[in-house]
Amino acid sequence: MTSAPRHPLTLDARDPANLRGDPITGDRYYSPEFAKKEWDGLWTRIWHIAGRVNQLQEAGDYVVHDFMHESVICVKQADGSIRAFYNTCLHRGQRLVDDSSWVRDFKCPYHGWVWGVDGLLKDLQDRDDFPQGDPCGKLRLKELRCDTWGGFVWYTMDPDAPALLDFLEPMPEIYKNYALDSLVRVAWMRIELNTNWKFATDNFVESYHTRTLHPQVPPWIDQHVSSARHEMFPKGHGRTVQPMRPSLVDRLPPGVPEPNDALLRMWDIDPDAYPDFATKVMQGWLDLKAQKRKLWKERGYLHYEHLNDEELTDSPHTVFFPNVTISFLPDNIGFFRTEPHPDDPGKCFFDLWSFVFPVEGVDEVDALMIGRRPLREVEFCDHRVFDKGRGCADIAGQIVYQDMTIAENQQRGMRSRGYQDAYLAAQETRVRFFHEVLNDWLEGRR
Repeated sequence: MTSAPRHPLTLDARDPANLRGDPITGDRYYSPEFAKKEWDGLWTRIWHIAGRVNQLQEAGDYVVHDFMHESVICVKQADGSIRAFYNTCLHRGQRLVDDSSWVRDFKCPYHGWVWGVDGLLKDLQDRDDFPQGDPCGKLRLKELRCDTWGGFVWYTMDPDAPALLDFLEPMPEIYKNYALDSLVRVAWMRIELNTNWKFATDNFVESYHTRTLHPQVPPWIDQHVSSARHEMFPKGHGRTVQPMRPSLVDRLPPGVPEPNDALLRMWDIDPDAYPDFATKVMQGWLDLKAQKRKLWKERGYLHYEHLNDEELTDSPHTVFFPNVTISFLPDNIGFFRTEPHPDDPGKCFFDLWSFVFPVEGVDEVDALMIGRRPLREVEFCDHRVFDKGRGCADIAGQIVYQDMTIAENQQRGMRSRGYQDAYLAAQETRVRFFHEVLNDWLEGRR
């Protein structure tokens, strides 16, 4: 196994020459007019994630995705395919369902119209009372395009949108080695935040904030600017690839246990055998790659089979334009998504899904951003309000909690007359790039 070569579409995400220089003005975060432009030019045209493929096991299984004032049902068909429909009865607009579940048919709770899982109207009361004629077998729920990638079910409201793999290019090719279909979602939260949805994308496209906001990270992921690789791609996606090894710059105080030592021991590497800290960090990182290649099968880490050297020991933190971030770690996957509030651009919903790869004989795991969890699929979403941290006290101190703690004051700061545009470091080039790609969508250039 070897590290993957740089994808040919890769742009240097530290090079401001790849930018036009569009300003990042504060009104983008609070203006209802700007939010309306986002609805018309972005949200109704991109691909959205409705849920997980493994939620749809049998015909009639469905997931519901509510987005702003819209709602979409993605439902498994008898032939194994998945179809997507707007969640509204064609009779008088009643929503058919609220929560993901299973049905034989969709029955409108208002007047009892019965729709098949294929969208065709099957039955209704007083069929002969329609001047237009009996609508059964004629009317169909309005359908949307639907597809799958990465174990996720996707849909788009735009009949003319590019194909899903086109929209995601080149990320499916880059992450083809990960057994994403096998992931187990061990935590599933939706958290209401008092900030615009773009806060999270701005935050996740750079690691410049890590040393201030996440001091627990450098001892196990080296996020120093000199160690990380910053990449962006023409369609707006991008990633920061960081080695999962302690930083040589940001050291723990003497006597504090090194979390990386435990990882080395787990793979039969003695951390005390190295002559000094720097050798343990750099050579230990290489030794860990070799041990994982040697022992993965007998240890039950079957998801390692196709991973290359970089993927076995590194952290490619990846933003999928415009609002999905996935942290790819060797054993954990963190999924983060923000979606706008339907009425207030100063609020959003933050989705936190924590995944793990199943390992033989393991029944409890350290879930990314969440802590210790049973290794089993969670069935229901845990809805919360952040409320200055009070609504998420059980994850206080976790990385994503720390990000949410600064979100509200970031939103407030954007309304200040003292803010006019971001003053960015080279490692923050992707912040402006994200806004420039967003501008392209809103102005019809995408």
